[in-house]
Amino acid sequence: MVPEALDALLSASIVFGYKTYIELIAELVEGRTVVSSGMRKEVQRCQQAIDHAVAGEKVALVSSGDAGIYGMAGLVFDLCRERDLRTAPPDGQPEGPVDLFIRVIPGVAAFNAAASLLGAPLMHDFAAVSLSDHLTPWPLIQERLTAASSADFVLAIYNPRSKARPDLLEAAQQVLLRHRCPETPVAIVRQAMRKGQWKHLTTLEEIPFDEVDMQSVVIVGNSRTYVWNGWMVTPRGYLEKYSLSDRQGMPD
Repeated sequence: MVPEALDALLSASIVFGYKTYIELIAELVEGRTVVSSGMRKEVQRCQQAIDHAVAGEKVALVSSGDAGIYGMAGLVFDLCRERDLRTAPPDGQPEGPVDLFIRVIPGVAAFNAAASLLGAPLMHDFAAVSLSDHLTPWPLIQERLTAASSADFVLAIYNPRSKARPDLLEAAQQVLLRHRCPETPVAIVRQAMRKGQWKHLTTLEEIPFDEVDMQSVVIVGNSRTYVWNGWMVTPRGYLEKYSLSDRQGMPD
């Protein structure tokens, strides 16, 4: 959590969020009105948050990771647009009356947190793909996996496996194996930087599916990703561009 997010929580009069995420910050929202709800209540939750903001309250709408990456920020803008609400522009300087001000506060995305625990797997071009077919049709997800893997992007896979869809990660693996060798390094990080954190290095061919859940991020390396001393690294190409003799001012 970045300091700006903490400031927003402490200054809000009412806090909305998914109940699991609210539980993670329970100590920070004591003394405030808190409204939590479960999965698939996202639209209702955002509508309520917008209503309170329009009424003049200072509202915090909580997402995990970064609110603009698979979070609630996009839905808030969708709803404000549908309701034809007048919002202040990003610079916060409206030219006329507005219904509400919106701030999207950055956070540490799951792939950032996971990557830091692994080493440097995202040092070169990468793509994030969610396997959840609740809002995106599975054929479209397959197309995106195919495009990203054939272009040799490192992949950060969100929502890889749940009780409702236990086979989607295995299906994604089969798509990736058409473009990546079986020995491609793969990392699984569960609950990165939270209580219960767990990580595991493996290969694309040997993903332990039963160890993966909705709290996990799966990072699939590209053709140059390697594992060294327990670290997962994707080189950007510095050593191909510059020889070791170019290290000016460095001791021999």
